[in-house]
Amino acid sequence: MIALRKPKIVILGAGYGGLMTTVRLQKHLGVNEADIVLVNKNDYHYETTWLHEASAGTLHHDKVRYDIRDVIDRSKVDFIQSTVVEIKKDEKRVILESGEVEYDYLVIALGGEPETFGIKGLKEYAFGITNVNSSRLLREHMEYQFATYNMEEEKDDTRLTIVVGGAGFTGIEFLGELTNRVPELCHEYDVDQHKVKIICVEAAPTVLPGFDPELVKYAVSQLERKGVEFLIGTAIKECTPEGIFVAKGEDEPREIKAGTVVWAAGVRGNSVIEKSGFEAMRGRVKVQPDLRVPGFNDVFILGDSSLVINEEINRPYPPTAQIAMQQGEVCARNIAALVRNKQDLEEFKFDNKGTVCSLGEDDAIGVVFGKKITGASASFMKKVVDNRSLYMIGGAGLVLKKGKFNIF
Repeated sequence: MIALRKPKIVILGAGYGGLMTTVRLQKHLGVNEADIVLVNKNDYHYETTWLHEASAGTLHHDKVRYDIRDVIDRSKVDFIQSTVVEIKKDEKRVILESGEVEYDYLVIALGGEPETFGIKGLKEYAFGITNVNSSRLLREHMEYQFATYNMEEEKDDTRLTIVVGGAGFTGIEFLGELTNRVPELCHEYDVDQHKVKIICVEAAPTVLPGFDPELVKYAVSQLERKGVEFLIGTAIKECTPEGIFVAKGEDEPREIKAGTVVWAAGVRGNSVIEKSGFEAMRGRVKVQPDLRVPGFNDVFILGDSSLVINEEINRPYPPTAQIAMQQGEVCARNIAALVRNKQDLEEFKFDNKGTVCSLGEDDAIGVVFGKKITGASASFMKKVVDNRSLYMIGGAGLVLKKGKFNIF
């Protein structure tokens, strides 16, 4: 009797979408039903939604990550640590830095990349909040600026100016942590806190576009009270080693000198998507309702590199962890159905559980189950959300190991 070849499922990326797909597939499928391969460039997963804390220095960078091998079933999942170079979709092969892997079903969950919108000097001179190492670099750079300022004979106050480009989720959450961290840095390095300037520059006409205006007003007033200056409707025109040039409308650009410039204002899909010849808009592919790529019934795309339209407003959903994890669950069920020769696949429908934006350790804003919340209760909900994402991937053990418990 000839043994049937098991289908090979290859998952690229161990972010929220890819890891959720993996842990759900290892539950849905028996060891004899399919071979599952997970590819990721690091041997750890990091909580992207916690990076603003590691970047500001309010949370150690090791707290935001955990070992992939701790949450996968190694009897069912083969983990390959390597970087994806290109996807040969017509040949059903993935080219890795360390070789190549063939697939029957492919899940692309490679995450996003910073979108600089072609602004001169941003890539070279601005810091990003994109991964564990970029967060470490930013934190250490800010500490270096404070330490250097302390030791200088002639004090250069611009060392203590921190510019944050972008007042979306990442920018605002980073500002919240930063306003908590700055007093600690000033105490640590004997620096007068009045010398520190924090400036947030946003090209859009409002902070947190799309968020409830009443909550936005609360967030802005709280951050302003802690010393943040907002330049709204103002675009960064250029970034230099000395700072940035900004302009409002057609005004002449003016210079803001700063020792630290942080770019937190844009995400695009992964460059591998376009390199591999998928039809994309800024690296994001408009997927079918079942999350497959049009024309490729064996390829699913999730997370930052997928484009899913919110029918209510006819605009794409923003790339969030909540969406990526829900996509991962649907994707796993759909692949399990295909492996079992069922062609009737589930359509992805985003179930918005609410959104909470942190403003530091003990403050936040949010809409949860349709109710607006602020302050300590919103901060509590933020930690509940963080712990829930850990629980969904690794159960109670991962929550106990990595969870947030200082919730009161």
